[in-house]
Amino acid sequence: MVLGYNTNGFAFHALEDAMVVMAELGYRSVALTLDHHHLNPFGKNLEQELYGIAGVLAGNGLACTIETGARFLLDPRQKHQPTLVSRLEEARQRRIGFLCRAIEIADKLEADSVSVWSGAADDQADDDQCLERLAEGLSTVMEFAEGHGVRIGFEPEPGMLIETMAQFEKVYDRVDHPLFGLTLDVGHLVCMKDGQLLDRLRQWSHVMWNVHLEDMKPGRHEHLFFGEGQINFCEVIDFLTAVEYSGPVHVELSGHSSTAVETARSAREFLKALGL
Repeated sequence: MVLGYNTNGFAFHALEDAMVVMAELGYRSVALTLDHHHLNPFGKNLEQELYGIAGVLAGNGLACTIETGARFLLDPRQKHQPTLVSRLEEARQRRIGFLCRAIEIADKLEADSVSVWSGAADDQADDDQCLERLAEGLSTVMEFAEGHGVRIGFEPEPGMLIETMAQFEKVYDRVDHPLFGLTLDVGHLVCMKDGQLLDRLRQWSHVMWNVHLEDMKPGRHEHLFFGEGQINFCEVIDFLTAVEYSGPVHVELSGHSSTAVETARSAREFLKALGL
C-alpha cells in the first residue's frame, strides 16, 4: 500500500505547497482533485503548470491519482453538475470532456488512475434511463482512457445515481473493460449501511485501483477524522495487508482544510500506529 492524502483537504494551500507538506509528513501519494485553484484543467497555463507539478511530484518521491470530484468546476451555481446522467446531451458531453481532459493529465503525470462517479440526474428520468446515459458516457470515457493507457476507478457516492456496491456491480458488468475498476471509499460503505465492510473489500479487492480513508457514521455523509465515527481501521488495514493490496490509500478529509497541516499530521500518526 502507498499512503497518500487528498488535495481537497488542503483547499487553502497552493498545490505545490500542499504536496511538499504532504511529503514532509511522510505521505507518498497525492490524490489530486482538479479544481479552480489546483491544476485547473481548463486553465490557460495548464501545460506550464503540469510541468511544474510533475517536477514537485518527482522531486518529493510522490505518486499521484487524479480525482474529479470538484464541486463547482463545471458550473458555478450547481454543485457537481453537469454529470454523466444529466438530461441534456450537451451537458453530458461537457462532463465527458472534463473526464477526458483529466485522463490526459493523468497520462502526463503518470498517475495511477482517474477517479470518477455517476453524479445525480437533473430531471425525473427513471433509473434505467439514467443507467443508459451513464453506460453510454462511460463507454466514450473508457475508449479515450484505453488510448492513453489510463485506469478509471469508479466511486459509488452517497446521494448520486450509483451509491452502493450492488449498483456499482451493474455498472461494472455493463462497462466490462480491463481498465475499469473501483475507487472504494471505506466511509461510504458505512454511511450507506452497504453490507459488511470486510465482505465488500474481499469481493472487490481484485479491481480496487484506489482507496479513500476517513471515518464515518451510518446514514450521515460526513468525512470525519479517525475515531470520530464507527469504522474499525485496524481491521481495514489488516485486511488490505492480507489481500496484498499494493495501490494507493488516500486520506480524504475535505472539510478539514482550515487545519490542513495539523490534521494531515495527526492522520499520518494514527495510520502509522496501525502499520500503514
